[in-house]
Amino acid sequence: MKRTLITTGIVAVAIVIIMIVFGKLTSKKDTASVYTEVKQGPFEIAVTNSGELEAEKSVDILGPQIQQSNSQNRGGGGREGGGGDHMRLQSFKIQDIVPEGTIVKEGDYIAQLDRTEYDNTLKTARENLNTLQSNLEMAILDTTATLTSLRDAIKNQAITVEEAGITLEQSKYEPPATIRQAEISLNKQQRALEQKIKNYQLRKAKALTNIRTNKRQLADGQALVDNLQNFLAQFTIKAPSQGMVIYKEEFNGAKRKSGSQVNPFDRVIATLPDLTSMISRTYVSEIEINKIKNGQEVIMTIDAMPGKSWTGIITSVANIGEVLGNSDAKMFEILVKVNGINSDLRPAMTTYNKIIIKSFENVVYVPTECVHTGTDGIAFVYKKNKTRQIVVLGEMNEKNTIVKQGLEAGTSLYLIAPDEAVKFKLVGKDLVAGLN
Repeated sequence: MKRTLITTGIVAVAIVIIMIVFGKLTSKKDTASVYTEVKQGPFEIAVTNSGELEAEKSVDILGPQIQQSNSQNRGGGGREGGGGDHMRLQSFKIQDIVPEGTIVKEGDYIAQLDRTEYDNTLKTARENLNTLQSNLEMAILDTTATLTSLRDAIKNQAITVEEAGITLEQSKYEPPATIRQAEISLNKQQRALEQKIKNYQLRKAKALTNIRTNKRQLADGQALVDNLQNFLAQFTIKAPSQGMVIYKEEFNGAKRKSGSQVNPFDRVIATLPDLTSMISRTYVSEIEINKIKNGQEVIMTIDAMPGKSWTGIITSVANIGEVLGNSDAKMFEILVKVNGINSDLRPAMTTYNKIIIKSFENVVYVPTECVHTGTDGIAFVYKKNKTRQIVVLGEMNEKNTIVKQGLEAGTSLYLIAPDEAVKFKLVGKDLVAGLN
């Protein structure tokens, strides 16, 4: 029993000692964690926002360009003109397209559009062209036959007139009645000849007009077939220059891809951004916009490329704000041009842009949370030597504040107000005059 009591007492004493030691260690650790040192060196005031990379310039990859046939240019409404109308109203379906991000050279394959509807239109146009060709040939043959017949009739009538003239000449010794009858016959035959000549001229003019109409219709039909053939040749889309393929973004944010419809009035299928000149599009709140100006330096980082950074210059600051997403706050668009040529950068990458508002080469600064203000509005800090030091402050950034007077680099400060702060002696009263 006595031995048990002794053992229990030893254990209890050991526990107490352990708790005391642990408490002191914890106290030291906690105490150490509330101190910081005054620093001296470069100091930046910056505004940080996320942005998105895009090419400053890009080349559009376009779908087919619809061309008008001659009949359309003249306002014709024939069969071939109707084919042109159909072309203008038809959308294009993307049948196949290379993956987004593909690097291509000029002339490389980009996409294939569905030709089905326009193949049918071309087939109809060719059939119509054959009909028009037949119509022209038939008109020429008919004209040739008709005019030949009319010319023969004129020749025959001319002979009849000549014969009537001979008869009149031979009747000069005949009785007057016979002579008169011969004169009447000659006059009748001459009028008949004149009528045949006029009829020939009218029929010839009409036939030539019909041939010209048929030729024009044939030319229009041929133009439509040529346009359709050239048009369909454009259904295989080739790269207009080298670059990286980026799909066209619709008004709703979706991108055009295989299966998408392309409006003939918005023929952009994809773009080839110029990766040698990149910009970051970012937005700044209305609270910070007055700090932003063209020409300010920007430091950019990208999550996908840790350890790397890029520099840029602000080239555009919007004058009018806009509401983005679900926020009610006004945001102002900022464009940042990335310095130099950066082969690693790609469109749509998210950037984190630090806009340098102002920088100082060598100043004394402390964490802003170290700075306290009394009821009199005078700023001070708690020093580790148990004093309250009045300080003259300068500008501040998101973490630190410049101290113009009152502190030196290396001085230890409390990060938060100590428990016995009221007992700390106030020093630096001579600086108060400089604050007024």
